[in-house]
Amino acid sequence: MLLFIQIMLIVIAVAVILVYLTGYGYIFNGISKTYFKGKLSANIDDGSYFPSNTVATATPKPWEKAPEYNTRPLPEDLIRDLEASSTASFIVVKNGRLVHEQYWDAYHATSPTNSFSMAKAVTVMLLGKAIEEQKIHSLDDRFSTFFPEFDQKEYGKELTLKQLAIMESGLDWEENYKNPFLPNAKAYYGTSLISAIFSRKFKEQPGNRFEYQSGSTQLLGFAVRKAINQSLASYLSEKFWIPLGMEHNATWSTDESGMEKTYCCIHSNARDFAKLGQLFLDNGKAGQRQILNEEFIEQMRTPTEHSEGIYGMGLWINHDNPVKHYYFLGLQGQYIIMIPEYNMVIVRTGSYHNLPKNDRGRPDQVKFLVNSAVELFQ
Repeated sequence: MLLFIQIMLIVIAVAVILVYLTGYGYIFNGISKTYFKGKLSANIDDGSYFPSNTVATATPKPWEKAPEYNTRPLPEDLIRDLEASSTASFIVVKNGRLVHEQYWDAYHATSPTNSFSMAKAVTVMLLGKAIEEQKIHSLDDRFSTFFPEFDQKEYGKELTLKQLAIMESGLDWEENYKNPFLPNAKAYYGTSLISAIFSRKFKEQPGNRFEYQSGSTQLLGFAVRKAINQSLASYLSEKFWIPLGMEHNATWSTDESGMEKTYCCIHSNARDFAKLGQLFLDNGKAGQRQILNEEFIEQMRTPTEHSEGIYGMGLWINHDNPVKHYYFLGLQGQYIIMIPEYNMVIVRTGSYHNLPKNDRGRPDQVKFLVNSAVELFQ
């Protein structure tokens, strides 16, 4: 028995060494932050497990509540859907005022949760601001302008910032959230985003087709951060969080070097997320102040040809539905939904692990929430 135990320990030790030598040591970090925390995967409450940069606010401006605030009970089918999908928060803002607000499972108005990929649209917003401030010349700037080593990669020299923003980079990246050996896991649980992202090759000419990839937005984040010469969290704070009067500081998860995970991981609350949506309905204005160029806002919400109308720059789009809408979208069902016709913003956060995406790659739930909210609050 003792010999058997010794052999098993040796086998385990060799296996661990091989995992590290082959570049998969981050898997142990992932295990410690999921299974050892009672979770099966990344989750909306994992912000404290990672290093982060603060997105500070200064003068909070709480939402004004409409006279009918929380006076209309949600219909039973909507309640069933929200509860079945492990919803944490559901709020509706109409005409710039809060009309409905509801939380589940001990979450409340100040609970910060993980944005997941809603951060992709925020990263594109920072790109727009950097162009507006002439820190970046244009959307057509080549990525290799910021990182000349990409001149040596096949197809890398032609890559532009716009192609990264609209998911047409041609990067060799499989967007898979379950396989621990694929790049999403390495970017999420690894210690170096440079190592995880810059090691990737390109499989085709940029601009040929739409393919949603977290790696593309992370590359974009590297370029923006280099151009502005400060942390993305501090830039987000100065240009958006403070002008919008966010009620609370947020955090943005980073790697060990302090580089933000620009494809994901801004930890904030539903009310402050809703202010990002209101900014788009107000065409880039916070009150009377234009804080993001209206032309850039319009580019973000304009569907691209190669996406066949479902994606713009960081935003998902649904013009097929009778009630047209566009939205920030994050893993497990994090949504900031803008409905221009009704001047309405919907925010839903939660943990929907079996999120169906049958609507041409878009979540079925988004359209259901839009149609239900419009019917109730129009």
